[in-house]
Amino acid sequence: QEGVNSLESGDVLFAAQKFNEVETLFPQSDWAPKSALMAAYSYYVQDYYGDAIEELQRFIRVYPLSKNLDYVYYLLGVSYYEQIVDEKKDLQSIIKSKEYFEIVIKNYPNTNYSLDAEYKIDLINDTLASKEMYIGRYYFDKKKWIPAINRFRKVIDDYETTIYAEEALHR
Repeated sequence: QEGVNSLESGDVLFAAQKFNEVETLFPQSDWAPKSALMAAYSYYVQDYYGDAIEELQRFIRVYPLSKNLDYVYYLLGVSYYEQIVDEKKDLQSIIKSKEYFEIVIKNYPNTNYSLDAEYKIDLINDTLASKEMYIGRYYFDKKKWIPAINRFRKVIDDYETTIYAEEALHR
């Protein structure tokens, strides 16, 4: 209850601490996995994505048979998704986000999380296609035709449903 009250009042770090304390003090209870998940959610709410990701990955290791795994994988995907800045930066968060959303779609297809994951994967594919187009245009401007064609070809082959497919075909 202290964790929930702290979370509602905005003190997410104290809330996460209290949720972790419940899990430590009562590891065999039904509240342990719920508390572990709430600790991760507490971090996520305050945009502490790194901490949320660590808690969620630990949750998967400790509670591999939990009935909440659909939500855990979805929240992992969203935690990485929220860290996407743009396609010119590091692709790690984009790729990890897509991996977790694909797990949700494959393993939990009849959930609301799956529907949202499909939508987010479409946006991620647009971002990845955008990166390929950005690099392809760079090579094109430098008159490096083969690398440019390879990048445009990748857009056509891998991201044909994105808005960049038509431009890639044109180039």
